[in-house]
Amino acid sequence: MARTRTPAIPEPDLLSVDRDALRPLAERMRPRTIDEMVGQRRLLAPGTALRRAVESGRVHSMILWGPPGCGKTTLAQLLATYADAEFRAVSAVLVGLPEVRQVLAEAGLRFSEGRRTVMFVDEVHRFNKAQQDAFLPHIERGTILFVGATTENPSFELNSALLSRCRVHVMESVSPEDIAVALQRALDDKERGLGDRDLHIAQEQLLLIAKAADGDVRRALTFLEIAADLAGEGGTITEQTLAQVLADRTRRFDKGGEQFYDQISALHKSVRSSNPDAALYWLARMMDGGADASYLARRLTRMAVEDIGLADPRALEMAVDAWGTYDRLGSPEGDLALAQVAIYLATTSKSNAAYMAWNQARSDVEEYGTLDVPMHIRNAPTKLMKQLGYGKGYQYDHDAAGGIALGQTGFPDAMGERVYYAPTDRGLEGRMKEKLDALRAARAQARSDTDGNDA
Repeated sequence: MARTRTPAIPEPDLLSVDRDALRPLAERMRPRTIDEMVGQRRLLAPGTALRRAVESGRVHSMILWGPPGCGKTTLAQLLATYADAEFRAVSAVLVGLPEVRQVLAEAGLRFSEGRRTVMFVDEVHRFNKAQQDAFLPHIERGTILFVGATTENPSFELNSALLSRCRVHVMESVSPEDIAVALQRALDDKERGLGDRDLHIAQEQLLLIAKAADGDVRRALTFLEIAADLAGEGGTITEQTLAQVLADRTRRFDKGGEQFYDQISALHKSVRSSNPDAALYWLARMMDGGADASYLARRLTRMAVEDIGLADPRALEMAVDAWGTYDRLGSPEGDLALAQVAIYLATTSKSNAAYMAWNQARSDVEEYGTLDVPMHIRNAPTKLMKQLGYGKGYQYDHDAAGGIALGQTGFPDAMGERVYYAPTDRGLEGRMKEKLDALRAARAQARSDTDGNDA
């Protein structure tokens, strides 16, 4: 009996797959020329030094420092295109030193054949010192054109040897208006973008996407692609469509990086400048970005101590109370307690007199070392101590006229009397200043009288 052969199912021709269609819109719309890049006018406007270098193909090793989606990877690829160099990219998050050495070896071979390599290292700040040092000889010999991309301050995250061999270029967040240009280009482009879908979107909705992207072009194109899929072929991207797409968007915030410390600095300095509106804005920015509320409460408490001080002692009490309130209520109810104390701290009288006095006292402790306590203010709980002179000559202030023994000193003999605390005339501290000025004058007069009698 003859066997019947089951007809073979033809294998899909992988070469016929439209790989471009599988790539995200943001990747398909990556600029192919400098003119297609949006934003970064300070660096790449016609006639600028970097643009002239790129267009001439005479580029240098560099560090590109900027927020996500501002065009760091795109610029690195354009450097390779204009320099007619091979482009190789590695991510410091994904590869280690063995992989880096392999890419460097390939670049060395390519260099010996007369062609340079643009080596792009994304998140270069994630590499440790040894990994960063591996690039140095290759940069020096010209084997590679090194381009490192980082969202962190290079002066903190990269070693000085690497920095000395590279030029740092600061890239900025892209404005909503510039992002809207990139979005419109994607809507119009029939080859790489969405131009063949016959989509409709009002300019206001396009700008809404651009603003929601928070300076990140890649993120904006991703939002647009999702919205286009929801609208369908020939559809309209409406406000209701975008309400779904943008519902869970968040602003950029790095809980441990430079942006974090820049924002807490802005909050602190707004409080110090008595600007409650700016203080509220920066507090809201940090809370929105997911900053630890307990950290913010601690910093607000420090502001109460450092910048308000004794001009308004209630500030410290309010800061501590707000901290406790947040611990009990959590967010969002406890957010208002932190907001209220931020407003109060920014609005009330300011003085750093106690803070400065404390720093001066600490400085004297370091300078003078372990000086003996003067005999007259030492404790004398035993008979032997009294026989040795402990407490001899001490004047009990409550028995003195006015309740203060004005002629009695309180510092080690080798130092003499010191003045640390210089109260301001602001808030409650103003009344303290009046009393303290009079008291210090009376002490000085009493000491002068004592010195005159001794003579």
